[in-house]
Amino acid sequence: MSHIFHVRVYYEDTDMGGIVYHANYLRYIERARSDWVRKLGNDQNAMRDAGLVWVVRRIEADYLAPAKFEDELVIETDVVSLSGARLTMSQLVRRGETEVFRATVTAVCMNAEGRPVRLPAEIRALM
Repeated sequence: MSHIFHVRVYYEDTDMGGIVYHANYLRYIERARSDWVRKLGNDQNAMRDAGLVWVVRRIEADYLAPAKFEDELVIETDVVSLSGARLTMSQLVRRGETEVFRATVTAVCMNAEGRPVRLPAEIRALM
């Protein structure tokens, strides 16, 4: 089941060359992941209050084509794998049919002491 998230490129997202600054793609895919878990019913504030937070463990990213001011981008998020302690997702950013950016993101849950913990069963069930 794919999650779709839309982003418009604003002037502030671009660099001196008029293309999206490379770090902003990480912001876009973060927003898409946050929207996805919210729509799944995972309340990240309640999770934090219970002493658990999502943490990105690893990102592998490929910049495939430039995006520019006023482009409308679509971010597609899919689960690649889910284990007791880790969630791996594929995220693709497209402008129309053109693939602009692709990333594989691994996230884990950490407790208030900063130690990795098993993903709660209710979260694994949502995914």
